[in-house]
Amino acid sequence: MGKGEQPRRRTIRDVRKGGEPGVWLTAYTAPMARRLDAHVDVMLVGDSLGMVVYGMPDTLAVSMDMMIAHGAAVVRASQRALVVVDMPFGSYQESPQQAFRNAARLMAGTGCGAVKLEGGVEMAETVHFLAERGIPVCGHVGLMPQAVNATGGFRTQGRDAAQARKVRDDAHAIAGAGAFAVVLEGTVESVSREIVAAVPVPVIGIGASPACDGQVLVVDDMLGMFGTDTPRFVRRYADVGDVIDGAVARYAEDVRTRDFPGPEECFGTRRAVTPG
Repeated sequence: MGKGEQPRRRTIRDVRKGGEPGVWLTAYTAPMARRLDAHVDVMLVGDSLGMVVYGMPDTLAVSMDMMIAHGAAVVRASQRALVVVDMPFGSYQESPQQAFRNAARLMAGTGCGAVKLEGGVEMAETVHFLAERGIPVCGHVGLMPQAVNATGGFRTQGRDAAQARKVRDDAHAIAGAGAFAVVLEGTVESVSREIVAAVPVPVIGIGASPACDGQVLVVDDMLGMFGTDTPRFVRRYADVGDVIDGAVARYAEDVRTRDFPGPEECFGTRRAVTPG
């Protein structure tokens, strides 16, 4: 890339089956997107932002306006990564036509490169409808957060033969319908490995298998923003929460002792001179 030349934005054609695993992370804000952009292949603006950013108990109350606002911020702040934005609960399940209207609104409002929706066999018709009309779709099967009320909570999938068959059928249906990739969440490793080997499109794991064609995590989880409350499948790469705690504690102490602000942080005062 020449000096001053803009880096090429990744597209769905760069999400490949086999080869070097794809690096995916969630991003919800412009500052985080700027940090991630040089290192990841795909930034997923997940509806998990309802829980991570807004403190909701699940993802069900996340709105289309919220997804557009956060998706647009991530797109504006990035140049290199493919940005995929989740379609929120209730925005696509009613019909393929409803899904198309909302997916088109989401892409137009954010500038993202693709949308993601949850569901398996029952959503195959919708995925096909979108893909045939120019909407790149990433599927999501296995543990599906938008279905927590129907499944009785955040439960690992594939623990018995019936569950394993359902996850396999769902992955095949979505891939066959035209999804460019499938996120596989919270599924027993052996079942996940079978799905990766059998499904023709890239399978992106989160709590699935190291055999997946890529991995995705919630960035706040892998950075240690939530104390000890992290899922088993998360590996922490930092303890940013502890760093923030320490910094805020020092700030609070400096304010209470009137050590902050000092002369160097005030206008119209002379900076302190350190004796030579």
